[in-house]
Amino acid sequence: MSAPPEPTSRAHGEALRNRLVVVLAVTSGAADALGFLALGSAFTSVMTGNMVLFGVATAHGDVSGMLLTSVAIGAFVAGAALGTRVAGSPAPDDPVWPVAVTRALAVECVLFTGVGIAWWALGSDPPSSAYLPLLAASAAALGLQSSAIQRFGVSGLSTTYLTGTLTTVVIRLTSGHGFRAVRHSAVILLGLIVGAGLMAALIVVSPVLVPVLLVLSVGGVLAVVGLRREVLHR
Repeated sequence: MSAPPEPTSRAHGEALRNRLVVVLAVTSGAADALGFLALGSAFTSVMTGNMVLFGVATAHGDVSGMLLTSVAIGAFVAGAALGTRVAGSPAPDDPVWPVAVTRALAVECVLFTGVGIAWWALGSDPPSSAYLPLLAASAAALGLQSSAIQRFGVSGLSTTYLTGTLTTVVIRLTSGHGFRAVRHSAVILLGLIVGAGLMAALIVVSPVLVPVLLVLSVGGVLAVVGLRREVLHR
């Protein structure tokens, strides 16, 4: 059995975890931009936004919009449920980054790889008939990521539920806390914006690279976590 991590080691691990969570927020922003700009104008992680879009589509009798948003919501819920099963085991082997979270993110990476293969097979310009399966796979991936991040058990730490993060930032700043108290939350929000901007640019300038952003961001997190685990067990 491995010895418990020393305080300094744990602090370094938590700092690394916080940086990797920002990378996953970039993934969320990128996937949301992809869904909204190239897969029928639905989100992959902002389910409250999809609920609003579903209500608007219903009022306008837009069957396509209703179908897209409802599929995105259903796929996200399914992904979150799967993530809970994969990453929700008790007694973490690593209090900073449990192996179960890594397994969940590996499944997410597989889903995004499938999206990428389909994207390239469709000439990086999917027809409307391909929106539903691509949107569903992407939303399921983000649902899985969302529930996996909750496995850390850190209050306020999220890569998809970022309206709550923004609210927390505002409350803390207006309550007299300094920027230091909200710095990580602010960086997560910035990561979301950067991811969306990068994806929007790729869709216009180089659509063939669209899947690369999704797979490399999650795959990069997995690679860093794997290296950390090797170092800890030497």
